[in-house]
Amino acid sequence: MTTTNRTAKPEGEPVGIALLGFGTVGAEVFRLVQENANAFAHRIGGPVEIRGVAVHNKDKLRPGVPQELLTDDAKALVLRDDIDLVVEVIGGIDFPRELVLAALNAGKSVVTANKALVAAHADELAEAADRAGVDLYFEAAVAAAIPVVGMLRRSLAGDQVQRISGIVNGTTNFILDAMESTGASYEDALAEATRLGYAEADPTADVEGHDAASKAAILASLGFYTRLTFDDVYCEGISKVTADDIKAANQAGYSIKLLAICERLVDEETGKESVNARVHPTLVPKDHPLASVSQSYNAIFVEAEAAGSLMFYGNGAGGNPTASAVLGDVVGAARNIVHGGRAPGENTYANLPIAEFGEVETRYHVDMEVEDRTGVLSAIAGVFARHGVSLRTVRQEDGESSARLIVVTHAAKEAVLEDIVAALGELEEVKAVHSVIRLGV
Repeated sequence: MTTTNRTAKPEGEPVGIALLGFGTVGAEVFRLVQENANAFAHRIGGPVEIRGVAVHNKDKLRPGVPQELLTDDAKALVLRDDIDLVVEVIGGIDFPRELVLAALNAGKSVVTANKALVAAHADELAEAADRAGVDLYFEAAVAAAIPVVGMLRRSLAGDQVQRISGIVNGTTNFILDAMESTGASYEDALAEATRLGYAEADPTADVEGHDAASKAAILASLGFYTRLTFDDVYCEGISKVTADDIKAANQAGYSIKLLAICERLVDEETGKESVNARVHPTLVPKDHPLASVSQSYNAIFVEAEAAGSLMFYGNGAGGNPTASAVLGDVVGAARNIVHGGRAPGENTYANLPIAEFGEVETRYHVDMEVEDRTGVLSAIAGVFARHGVSLRTVRQEDGESSARLIVVTHAAKEAVLEDIVAALGELEEVKAVHSVIRLGV
């Protein structure tokens, strides 16, 4: 609940900005604010001025940045009386959380690009912003310049979102695209992504799906008016996807993508709604728009009751695209400061229950190595049948001493599929279950 009514800034008085962080994104934000100051003043209705830049080493020279703007005391900068708006582009969780809360509690609006922070502490941050009557913007936290946060908060506010599925991590999309287009192994594609700068030295957050899971939590919270955190998102990365998986998917008419999937679920018996968010490798039909998203690009596919299907595509990371999203938020927040308004805060009125992952229904692509003899298919089909799951397609490839059997199921619950995989592992006819990949769109 808002307890502070913001008054308009005196005409002509600049909006004072504190910039926290001066890495790739921070440097680009600084440059664009300086170069486009006149245009921003017209768009906002008053001037903006960066009055301090918090860095780790204030003695390091940064071309184009006056030395007197640099400080290594971020907390003191945030709390200065001449600061109206704090832009956080540091990254991480604990220290940025401390700074952002300090800013909000002191009555300063905040723009952040920090997906991990928003996914972990959105409730706390939103409540602090409400108490102070200030803005908390985070467009850049999901897909950089792709305006999906604004779309969910404003453009689709009069609609009911049913499902959001998207490629929200450029590193994993580059790797999977390289594996599909060149036949490379996961290890070789990751090495190439690292060489080209698409993957970090430690790629764990990307390739294990953690980055995408943070974004899924934000998207689901906005789309379904229900708070989800990182811990509410099922997360499975791409490190176990093999060249054989890619080849089999391609032969069946699919591409494998790491998707963040957020959906509204309805119980057929009770009619009660719940929500689920998950991240995992997904088979996407070749004729679906998401299948054609290549290299490090991102795309988000939204299905809404009235609007139908919408897709948003573009650069989802990098200094320039992220700075673009940050500056869009800066203009919005500064405009509210100048004119004495405030954007609508977070709204979780629906407060829908979060469905257990085991209750989610989808189809599955199961790849097995089996004995090459009579009766094997019957035994395997029997396992699926005993669990109430029918097979949509079956494909067999003969080997020297065994066969590769790939089945695609009709819809089944995740918990049931887990039981099936366990039962298959006990069959003497099945030598190994190599992979289980979900079909998603």
